[in-house]
Amino acid sequence: MANAYDDRDGKIWFDGKLVDWRAANVHVLTHAMHYASSVFEGERCYAGKIFKSREHSERLIKSGQLIDFEIPYTVDEIEAAKQAALDANGLTDAYVRPVAWRGSGTDMGVAAAANPVHLAVAVWEWGNYYGDAKTKGAKLDIAKWKRPSPETAPSQAKAAGLYMIATMSKHAAEAKGCSDAMMFDYKGDVAEATGANIFFVKDGEVHTPDASAFLNGITRQTVIGMLKDKGITVHERTIKPAELESFEQCWLTGTAAEVTPVGVIGDYNFEVGAMAQEIASDYEKLVRT
Repeated sequence: MANAYDDRDGKIWFDGKLVDWRAANVHVLTHAMHYASSVFEGERCYAGKIFKSREHSERLIKSGQLIDFEIPYTVDEIEAAKQAALDANGLTDAYVRPVAWRGSGTDMGVAAAANPVHLAVAVWEWGNYYGDAKTKGAKLDIAKWKRPSPETAPSQAKAAGLYMIATMSKHAAEAKGCSDAMMFDYKGDVAEATGANIFFVKDGEVHTPDASAFLNGITRQTVIGMLKDKGITVHERTIKPAELESFEQCWLTGTAAEVTPVGVIGDYNFEVGAMAQEIASDYEKLVRT
């Protein structure tokens, strides 16, 4: 079993320097710890190349802006930092986690415009997010928590604070023997899983929730493009809970999840069918080209 994430050998890129893994620490009065002023990315490196790396770096900067801070590094500098972290740890196949946050400073309240913004990049080996679900299909609970309205939270920011309800929902799901949970949005319509977007198949066409109240994932956008290139009709639309029983196949997409078929959501069963298997296989090939 791997050591805890704060007790490992290796290097982490931290504010322009490579530091020992165990020394990559922040103060207890770091603003992000108290007020969730933090954004991050999840990326995968395949055979030495981070898939859609630059898009992730651009989104990291945008996420910071959406929660009202500027990351003090350019896209090119973030790209170099990720490569430096991979090189320092001797990894060519890895998960890549850039994170930016408001640190400790002269302010320790809700407002903290004067506090410095930091950036770190950690990389590590990480296998399948859902274990053997890629062949068997993941089992999902249905979460009691809903994705908030875009009028109440910056839904297109990959911000730490937006994952609080995701953590609680996934804990509840795991306690029931599930891999994850599907979440509804503030209107009660189908949204996504706790950290992955969701797709359904019916009569040879694909349906996926409109990404207005949750993060429009880079993997989601990639898979939609792949499907359209195959001539498959993709409907990005409102999906009502009552429709779940009519869908034949289902899968999740995300950097960690990649493309993972779903076998069960609550009381609804889905086939790990040909389309789900094919798009998962095609995605595996794409990320390694």
